[in-house]
Amino acid sequence: MSFIVETERLGMRRYHPDDAEMFLALFSDPEVMRYIPNELAPDNVDEMRQMLVDYPDYKKHGFGRWSCILKETGRFIGFTGLKFLEDFGGEVDLGYRFFREFWGRGIATEAGLASLSYGFDVLGLQRVIGLALPENIASKRVLEKCGMSFERHATYDGQEVAVYAVEKQME
Repeated sequence: MSFIVETERLGMRRYHPDDAEMFLALFSDPEVMRYIPNELAPDNVDEMRQMLVDYPDYKKHGFGRWSCILKETGRFIGFTGLKFLEDFGGEVDLGYRFFREFWGRGIATEAGLASLSYGFDVLGLQRVIGLALPENIASKRVLEKCGMSFERHATYDGQEVAVYAVEKQME
């Protein structure tokens, strides 16, 4: 599987059914899921595999979240990428989720910046947002390091969220 986007340390590619075990492990970590209260993870590897196979965003919008691979080891370490939010005014959201052992290493920022670059330079997006629960200080810091600024509070998926945004810079 070839990477869609690469950075110095990371390769990002479409979800693949072979990622199911690692996705299930990621979604099963209560600390990783602490600020994602309404997301229900599949109960087993087969359900997770089917969820990855059925992931509609690539066909429907031409882009979506990606599996994030540490190039040095080839290990799946989480996911990142852009998602079209039909239920949030058609905004495009930058998201990321990584195993705890990769927190605090700049991985989310590196992946986020690469995702934004892809969104602006390849997809031609003019604006990307990031959503975080107000108490998720680490995620808000990542969004800021990716060049986003706090815009407002809003409700998404029944939760109050902080909305951050960045616009494409004109050259």
